[in-house]
Amino acid sequence: MAGTVGDTVLDTTEIDRFLDALWMERGLSRNTLAAYGRDLRGFARWLHERRGAGLLAAQREDLLAYLAARVAAEAKPRTTARLLSSLRRFYQLAVRDGRLAADPSDRIDAPQLGRPLPKSLTEADVEALIEAPDTATALGLRDRAMLELLYATGLRVSELVGLRLPQLNLRQGVVRTLGKGSKERLVPLGEQAAHWLTRYLDTARVELLKGRESDALFVTARGAGMTRQAFWHLIKKHARLAGIDKPLSPHTLRHSFATHLLNHGADLRVVQMLLGHSDLSTTQIYTHVARERLKSLHAEHHPRG
Repeated sequence: MAGTVGDTVLDTTEIDRFLDALWMERGLSRNTLAAYGRDLRGFARWLHERRGAGLLAAQREDLLAYLAARVAAEAKPRTTARLLSSLRRFYQLAVRDGRLAADPSDRIDAPQLGRPLPKSLTEADVEALIEAPDTATALGLRDRAMLELLYATGLRVSELVGLRLPQLNLRQGVVRTLGKGSKERLVPLGEQAAHWLTRYLDTARVELLKGRESDALFVTARGAGMTRQAFWHLIKKHARLAGIDKPLSPHTLRHSFATHLLNHGADLRVVQMLLGHSDLSTTQIYTHVARERLKSLHAEHHPRG
């Protein structure tokens, strides 16, 4: 059978056959096919050097040993998972086409990828970002109010731009928002956000509307409601003005809100309520923050830290 004598030429034939089949059946991109090819050629070389065998002679133990070797070489879990996916597709196709009796990749579990840790800004970065807008202009004052509110409440960007006037209660210092699943929650504003919102409502919003009517809390120069995309463009602009060159996402200030609360001793369940997470397991992505804070405090204050 092809590949059983460690002939790399035969392995190349098998790999090319596999890539051609993928291209015809699934129409995958050139880059994706190239990645599959690299994964299979790497395994073929390793297998040939290890026991002089070809791809179609590989046993389950060979795949496990190769994956373990890649992990030992500090391959990332996502890379290892993609590698296993490449091998699995190759052997499934070989079995389907009758060139192999059994699939050696069967019952091999992919590595747990986990959830990526959210990115957040330092407190100094947030201060610089919030202070970047020129509050001498109506647009700058609006942007300052939006950034203050976003950081003070941890709202999702979609929740922020969708706010209507009746959802804001400055007298009580809260904002009422509808989150995912139309679940309502009340979030406190804080003094700074309330101050800048008052200034915006008293002057800038009136100037931007120019007599037009709108119940949107935040409006554009044309008097329309702010969009998520437009506000994200503004965040990136103000980040450049503040000299922040770190990677940003639409949720950066939301993640910073949660991170900084935990850094200052907030309970995880309180953060869960403020973020509007229905399940604490969603909020537990931030537990790394609490752990890092504890380690930092231990190192700073323990005599043998």
